[in-house]
Amino acid sequence: MTLLAWCVAWILDVVIGDPPHWPHPVRWIGRLIAVSQRVVRRVCHSDRALRIGGGVMWLVVIGLTWGVAWGVLALAHGIHPWLGWLVEVWMIFTALAGRCLAQSAMAVARPLQAGDLAESRHKLSWIVGRDTSQLQPAQINRAVVETVAENTVDGIIAPLFFLLLGGAPLAMAYKAVNTLDSMVGYKHEKYRRSAWSALVLMM
Repeated sequence: MTLLAWCVAWILDVVIGDPPHWPHPVRWIGRLIAVSQRVVRRVCHSDRALRIGGGVMWLVVIGLTWGVAWGVLALAHGIHPWLGWLVEVWMIFTALAGRCLAQSAMAVARPLQAGDLAESRHKLSWIVGRDTSQLQPAQINRAVVETVAENTVDGIIAPLFFLLLGGAPLAMAYKAVNTLDSMVGYKHEKYRRSAWSALVLMM
Protein backbone atom coordinates (compact mmCIF):
# COMPACT_ATOMS: atom_id res chain seq x y z
CA MET A 1 0.00 0.00 0.00
CA THR A 2 2.92 2.33 0.65
CA LEU A 3 4.12 2.16 -2.97
CA LEU A 4 0.57 2.84 -4.11
CA ALA A 5 0.42 5.82 -1.74
CA TRP A 6 3.60 7.22 -3.29
CA CYS A 7 2.19 6.85 -6.79
CA VAL A 8 -1.16 8.42 -5.91
CA ALA A 9 0.54 11.31 -4.10
CA TRP A 10 2.79 11.93 -7.12
CA ILE A 11 -0.21 11.97 -9.46
CA LEU A 12 -2.04 14.39 -7.16
CA ASP A 13 0.96 16.70 -7.15
CA VAL A 14 1.16 16.63 -10.94
CA VAL A 15 -2.58 17.18 -11.41
CA ILE A 16 -3.54 19.68 -8.70
CA GLY A 17 -0.26 20.90 -7.21
CA ASP A 18 -0.53 23.06 -4.10
CA PRO A 19 -3.88 24.90 -4.01
CA PRO A 20 -3.23 28.14 -2.08
CA HIS A 21 -6.13 27.83 0.36
CA TRP A 22 -5.70 24.18 1.28
CA PRO A 23 -4.19 23.30 4.67
CA HIS A 24 -0.49 22.58 4.32
CA PRO A 25 2.06 21.27 6.87
CA VAL A 26 4.73 23.72 5.70
CA ARG A 27 2.53 26.64 6.75
CA TRP A 28 2.12 25.07 10.19
CA ILE A 29 5.85 24.42 10.40
CA GLY A 30 6.46 28.04 9.42
CA ARG A 31 4.25 29.26 12.25
CA LEU A 32 6.08 26.99 14.69
CA ILE A 33 9.43 28.38 13.53
CA ALA A 34 8.20 31.96 13.85
CA VAL A 35 6.98 31.35 17.40
CA SER A 36 10.17 29.49 18.33
CA GLN A 37 12.32 32.27 16.92
CA ARG A 38 10.47 34.89 18.96
CA VAL A 39 10.87 32.83 22.13
CA VAL A 40 14.59 32.31 21.51
CA ARG A 41 15.18 36.01 20.89
CA ARG A 42 13.15 36.98 23.96
CA VAL A 43 14.85 34.52 26.32
CA CYS A 44 18.41 34.43 24.97
CA HIS A 45 20.50 37.60 24.98
CA SER A 46 24.18 36.68 24.75
CA ASP A 47 25.79 35.24 21.62
CA ARG A 48 26.32 31.90 23.33
CA ALA A 49 22.74 31.75 24.58
CA LEU A 50 21.41 32.59 21.12
CA ARG A 51 23.47 29.82 19.58
CA ILE A 52 22.24 27.31 22.15
CA GLY A 53 18.71 28.59 21.69
CA GLY A 54 19.05 28.17 17.93
CA GLY A 55 20.07 24.55 18.43
CA VAL A 56 17.12 23.94 20.74
CA MET A 57 14.82 25.58 18.20
CA TRP A 58 16.20 23.29 15.50
CA LEU A 59 15.64 20.20 17.64
CA VAL A 60 12.15 21.26 18.69
CA VAL A 61 10.96 22.08 15.19
CA ILE A 62 12.40 18.97 13.54
CA GLY A 63 11.54 16.64 16.40
CA LEU A 64 8.01 17.94 16.83
CA THR A 65 7.35 17.76 13.10
CA TRP A 66 8.54 14.17 12.90
CA GLY A 67 6.73 13.20 16.10
CA VAL A 68 3.41 14.72 15.11
CA ALA A 69 3.60 13.18 11.63
CA TRP A 70 4.44 9.77 13.06
CA GLY A 71 1.73 10.03 15.72
CA VAL A 72 -0.99 11.14 13.32
CA LEU A 73 -0.07 8.39 10.88
CA ALA A 74 -0.02 5.75 13.63
CA LEU A 75 -3.35 6.95 15.01
CA ALA A 76 -4.94 6.90 11.56
CA HIS A 77 -3.65 3.38 10.90
CA GLY A 78 -4.96 2.33 14.31
CA ILE A 79 -8.44 3.57 13.45
CA HIS A 80 -8.47 1.90 10.05
CA PRO A 81 -5.75 0.87 7.57
CA TRP A 82 -7.42 2.77 4.74
CA LEU A 83 -7.57 5.94 6.84
CA GLY A 84 -3.87 5.51 7.53
CA TRP A 85 -3.27 5.09 3.82
CA LEU A 86 -5.18 8.29 3.02
CA VAL A 87 -3.22 10.24 5.63
CA GLU A 88 0.02 8.86 4.21
CA VAL A 89 -1.01 9.93 0.71
CA TRP A 90 -1.81 13.42 1.99
CA MET A 91 1.54 13.74 3.79
CA ILE A 92 3.51 12.61 0.74
CA PHE A 93 1.45 14.85 -1.52
CA THR A 94 2.22 17.89 0.65
CA ALA A 95 5.93 17.02 0.72
CA LEU A 96 6.17 17.27 -3.08
CA ALA A 97 6.19 20.54 -5.00
CA GLY A 98 6.69 19.66 -8.65
CA ARG A 99 3.63 21.34 -10.14
CA CYS A 100 4.00 24.39 -7.91
CA LEU A 101 7.60 24.78 -9.08
CA ALA A 102 6.60 24.49 -12.73
CA GLN A 103 3.80 27.02 -12.30
CA SER A 104 6.11 29.49 -10.60
CA ALA A 105 8.67 29.22 -13.39
CA MET A 106 6.03 29.66 -16.09
CA ALA A 107 4.59 32.67 -14.27
CA VAL A 108 7.95 34.36 -14.90
CA ALA A 109 8.47 33.00 -18.41
CA ARG A 110 5.11 33.99 -19.91
CA PRO A 111 5.32 37.76 -19.36
CA LEU A 112 8.99 37.67 -20.37
CA GLN A 113 8.06 36.04 -23.68
CA ALA A 114 5.32 38.64 -24.12
CA GLY A 115 7.81 41.46 -23.58
CA ASP A 116 6.43 42.51 -20.20
CA LEU A 117 9.72 42.86 -18.37
CA ALA A 118 8.23 44.58 -15.31
CA GLU A 119 5.72 41.78 -14.70
CA SER A 120 8.36 39.13 -15.23
CA ARG A 121 10.64 40.82 -12.70
CA HIS A 122 7.74 41.06 -10.25
CA LYS A 123 6.86 37.37 -10.55
CA LEU A 124 10.52 36.43 -10.26
CA SER A 125 10.74 38.33 -6.97
CA TRP A 126 8.25 35.84 -5.54
CA ILE A 127 10.60 32.89 -5.98
CA VAL A 128 14.10 34.31 -5.48
CA GLY A 129 15.72 36.08 -2.56
CA ARG A 130 17.37 38.88 -4.51
CA ASP A 131 16.52 42.28 -5.94
CA THR A 132 14.94 41.71 -9.34
CA SER A 133 14.05 45.30 -10.22
CA GLN A 134 17.00 45.84 -12.56
CA LEU A 135 17.41 42.38 -14.07
CA GLN A 136 17.56 42.04 -17.83
CA PRO A 137 15.95 39.15 -19.78
CA ALA A 138 19.10 37.01 -19.84
CA GLN A 139 19.55 37.50 -16.10
CA ILE A 140 15.91 36.63 -15.47
CA ASN A 141 16.25 33.44 -17.49
CA ARG A 142 19.37 32.49 -15.57
CA ALA A 143 17.69 33.20 -12.23
CA VAL A 144 14.70 31.02 -13.18
CA VAL A 145 16.94 28.14 -14.25
CA GLU A 146 18.97 28.38 -11.04
CA THR A 147 15.83 28.50 -8.90
CA VAL A 148 14.20 25.58 -10.69
CA ALA A 149 17.38 23.51 -10.33
CA GLU A 150 17.70 24.27 -6.62
CA ASN A 151 14.03 23.74 -5.86
CA THR A 152 13.86 20.53 -7.86
CA VAL A 153 16.17 19.14 -5.21
CA ASP A 154 14.29 20.79 -2.34
CA GLY A 155 10.79 20.06 -3.61
CA ILE A 156 11.08 16.71 -5.39
CA ILE A 157 14.34 14.77 -5.11
CA ALA A 158 15.10 15.28 -1.41
CA PRO A 159 11.54 14.58 -0.19
CA LEU A 160 11.48 11.36 -2.23
CA PHE A 161 14.88 10.37 -0.82
CA PHE A 162 13.79 10.87 2.79
CA LEU A 163 10.46 9.23 2.04
CA LEU A 164 12.34 6.16 0.85
CA LEU A 165 14.63 6.34 3.87
CA GLY A 166 12.05 6.77 6.63
CA GLY A 167 8.56 7.06 5.24
CA ALA A 168 6.22 10.03 5.37
CA PRO A 169 7.28 11.22 8.88
CA LEU A 170 10.91 11.60 7.79
CA ALA A 171 9.82 13.38 4.62
CA MET A 172 7.88 15.79 6.84
CA ALA A 173 10.96 16.25 9.03
CA TYR A 174 12.96 17.13 5.93
CA LYS A 175 10.34 19.75 5.02
CA ALA A 176 10.88 21.23 8.47
CA VAL A 177 14.63 21.42 7.83
CA ASN A 178 14.00 23.03 4.47
CA THR A 179 11.56 25.53 5.98
CA LEU A 180 14.05 26.41 8.72
CA ASP A 181 16.64 27.08 6.05
CA SER A 182 14.30 29.33 4.08
CA MET A 183 13.10 31.28 7.13
CA VAL A 184 16.16 31.67 9.37
CA GLY A 185 19.07 30.39 7.30
CA TYR A 186 20.53 33.82 6.60
CA LYS A 187 23.83 35.41 7.56
CA HIS A 188 22.52 38.89 8.30
CA GLU A 189 22.43 40.23 11.84
CA LYS A 190 18.84 39.29 12.70
CA TYR A 191 19.46 35.56 12.27
CA ARG A 192 23.23 35.22 12.41
CA ARG A 193 23.48 34.05 16.02
CA SER A 194 20.14 32.35 16.70
CA ALA A 195 20.33 30.36 13.46
CA TRP A 196 23.99 29.41 13.87
CA SER A 197 23.40 25.99 15.47
CA ALA A 198 20.68 25.09 13.00
CA LEU A 199 22.89 26.05 10.07
CA VAL A 200 25.78 23.96 11.41
CA LEU A 201 23.51 20.95 11.84
CA MET A 202 22.05 21.36 8.34
CA MET A 203 25.45 21.57 6.64
